[in-house]
Amino acid sequence: MKRCVLNGLLVVVLLVSGAAVAQDVSYGRGQGWSVLSGQTVGQGGTALVGQVGWPGLSLGLLHGATSKFDIGGKLSFNYGREGIVTSVVPGLKLQAWVRLMLLQSSRVNVGLSFAPGPFFYFYENFTDVGLSLPIALAVGIPVGSALMLNVGLDIPFYVVFGAGGGPVFPLLLGGGLEYFVDRNLAITFNVRMGPSIGAYGDFRGRGRARFTLEAMFGVAYRL
Repeated sequence: MKRCVLNGLLVVVLLVSGAAVAQDVSYGRGQGWSVLSGQTVGQGGTALVGQVGWPGLSLGLLHGATSKFDIGGKLSFNYGREGIVTSVVPGLKLQAWVRLMLLQSSRVNVGLSFAPGPFFYFYENFTDVGLSLPIALAVGIPVGSALMLNVGLDIPFYVVFGAGGGPVFPLLLGGGLEYFVDRNLAITFNVRMGPSIGAYGDFRGRGRARFTLEAMFGVAYRL
């Protein structure tokens, strides 16, 4: 009788342990893809991404070339010049979009993204033309299977061509989240803020820092 009880307790312990391990794996795995954190969309996967907020509206496409590397592009229609809150001006930006996952564990993922491309801002009497060369580091933290949090450092460096132009060095910190409605659909929010130091299309305030904000709500759908 005693042996049966011990055997029964052993079975219960093993079942509970197995459930705990399975729960921990599920916690770390999330939905297996992401567009904001360090995790990629996955090898062979394709994701459509739309975002709206400040400084504008963007539409993007990402394809998982490998399990650790995404490639794609995005088109942005802006009403705030590169996120500078005091510069309200219409603009257009066309970018390539690449993402590289550096690290993934059950609890955290880390990745880099790079999105080079030209931009145009349309003032009343002239047009600013420049080249954006932004790089970003993101750390993702899966919370269960339905939520992926992220914190990140963005350096959306860009150069404005022509008289009064020059390089601009933004340094933005922030966080965000992806809520997975189901396995293929996510609602997203991302915010980054900080100073931008450099040229602003005129000769006033050159070298001074201007407050920069990127706050975007969005939807991501994995095909």
